[in-house]
Amino acid sequence: MKKTPFVTLEQAQTIAAQIPTPFHLYDEAGIRKNAREVKEAFAWNPGFKEYFAVKATPNPYILQILHEEGCGCDCATYTELLLAEAVGITGHEIMFSSNVTPEQDMHKAVELGAYINLDDATHVDLLARTAEKMPETVCLRYNPGGSFSLGNTIMDMPRDAKYGMTEDQMAGAILRLAKMGVQHFGIHALLASNAVSNEYYPELASNLFRLAVRLRNATGCHIAFVNLSGGVGVDYRPEQPKCDIRTI
Repeated sequence: MKKTPFVTLEQAQTIAAQIPTPFHLYDEAGIRKNAREVKEAFAWNPGFKEYFAVKATPNPYILQILHEEGCGCDCATYTELLLAEAVGITGHEIMFSSNVTPEQDMHKAVELGAYINLDDATHVDLLARTAEKMPETVCLRYNPGGSFSLGNTIMDMPRDAKYGMTEDQMAGAILRLAKMGVQHFGIHALLASNAVSNEYYPELASNLFRLAVRLRNATGCHIAFVNLSGGVGVDYRPEQPKCDIRTI
């Protein structure tokens, strides 16, 4: 497969003559095009929202461009929360997914009104200590164990991961949080990263929607949304096929 760069060699040389190297050169038109294709592909779902992982490109200008295209921010650290806030992204436009979380980070996420995604059962106590008032909606991270390899080799063995809760732990956490005043719940899973297979997200969605029904039946609580995480894989090499967002 032939890949054509968005900038010619002559253009790159002209820019390098004006700006000290090394530097990063971003394709704004390409970024906007990709964001719009994702939004269009999921337009059948009026509740859909894309959360861009700030850790992937912690650049406020990129975050601003994506925000203009309707994207929120997926943040994992205090610094990433500050970056989102700096470009005007707050509230439920932020999904805060963190592990080994300092109280400062959790407090900032609560302060910004972000969706908070609890990584393990002990984070229920951390959130209770940190928040003056419990959020109406809290998300929980699922780890089903086993393997989840679908055309990728990054983080595709949940059984080896220290992140996330078992189904029983999630049900217990939901019941505890409900007693503390939480009314709605989201569920999330990161079972693989940079998956270059179109099959990954439909399989992940199938697992999570079935889990949502089981948790609803087990707890009687409202499961408001599912968070499909992991990032659509990038075809780094010419021989790699490109993921088809419409197929996904």
